[in-house]
Amino acid sequence: MKIDKLSPAPGSTKKSKRIGRGPGSGHGKTATKGHKGQKARSGGTKGPAFEGGQTPLQRRLPKRGFKNFDFKVDFAVINLSDIERLSELSEITPETLMQKKVIKDMKCGLKVLGNGTLKRAVTVKAHAFSASASEKITASGGKAEVL
Repeated sequence: MKIDKLSPAPGSTKKSKRIGRGPGSGHGKTATKGHKGQKARSGGTKGPAFEGGQTPLQRRLPKRGFKNFDFKVDFAVINLSDIERLSELSEITPETLMQKKVIKDMKCGLKVLGNGTLKRAVTVKAHAFSASASEKITASGGKAEVL
């Protein structure tokens, strides 16, 4: 048996229904959509929340709870392992990180996280530090300055 000699079993494949291709095709004129009505129109299907024109349930129910997305403080984060890789810098600031393309977007400020180790003394200036990050920076002889 060779792969180029294989063919599907008889009756297992079926030609696709070509609709709207004239009266001789058997599926011309209304193209299997029936006569008039919402589902016969183009774009006639409505979304899952549509209730026939009645006000949908998600609009009838009152809004509840608190959404925090207007007040969320989102930091650009950097780990100690990333700082260790920047061996040529003795002072790390958000501006130098933007120039070196370590971070792309400052968002609400820079936060330093404590993932990794720091083997040299370095001054890090950022808007926020995790407890483990500031602990590791001071343990290596450096300074963690909050902007």
